[in-house]
Amino acid sequence: MSRAAVSVTFDNLGEASDLERGWWPEDEPLGHHHSVTRALPRLLEALDEAGLRATFFVEGLNTELYPDTLRELAAGGHEVACHGWQHERWSSLEPPAERSSLERSVEGMRALGLRPCGFRPPGGELTAATPALLRELGFTYCSPEDGVSGDGIPVLPFRWQLLDAYHYLPHFADRRGQEDPLPPAALRSAVSAALDQVARDGGFLALLFHPFLCDTEERLAVVRDALARVRELVDAGALICAPCRELV
Repeated sequence: MSRAAVSVTFDNLGEASDLERGWWPEDEPLGHHHSVTRALPRLLEALDEAGLRATFFVEGLNTELYPDTLRELAAGGHEVACHGWQHERWSSLEPPAERSSLERSVEGMRALGLRPCGFRPPGGELTAATPALLRELGFTYCSPEDGVSGDGIPVLPFRWQLLDAYHYLPHFADRRGQEDPLPPAALRSAVSAALDQVARDGGFLALLFHPFLCDTEERLAVVRDALARVRELVDAGALICAPCRELV
């Protein structure tokens, strides 16, 4: 078996993040977000074309707004994992709010017949209480930012520099060291180099994309190219690719 493993992952779905930040217009109806109605079908088509299954870290609110979508993801062989209730800034939560968010998310998913076993904290950072709470609620792994310890629970980390959000969004300017967003070509190069490195050196790599950022043909093409490259490396026996729950 290859020493290298990759998981294709997606964060955020629907209006949850905008609602948390107070960006969603009060008179705008819920349940018709473009990330679900337009971007997600194209991403699923790209995954099918590459013959790959992914992990979708979704906010628990989506169990109320898009229950059929979550069921369809699971029926298609993809993993539905937890990303908080409404994309709360996880590291700033007090213990009661943290517990409430996770319990509500787990209950909502279980009501749909889903049993989430993975958690990725919005903002990338766990709190001191998170690992024990995850174990209590039946989670088997977490996926925080690179270098963060899971304190006894298995960790499948991600790297900020490989995120589409890191390249495209204004509030990542400090992290990337420049105000202007980076072009999709820069993300394509970063992902390609990371895939080649993990295939050569072994280890684990999480690819992380956001459906709401796959809003242009150019950005969607970056995801398609990444999936095609993963498929090539899998077929060459250089790595394995599976949802996070299967790699734990």
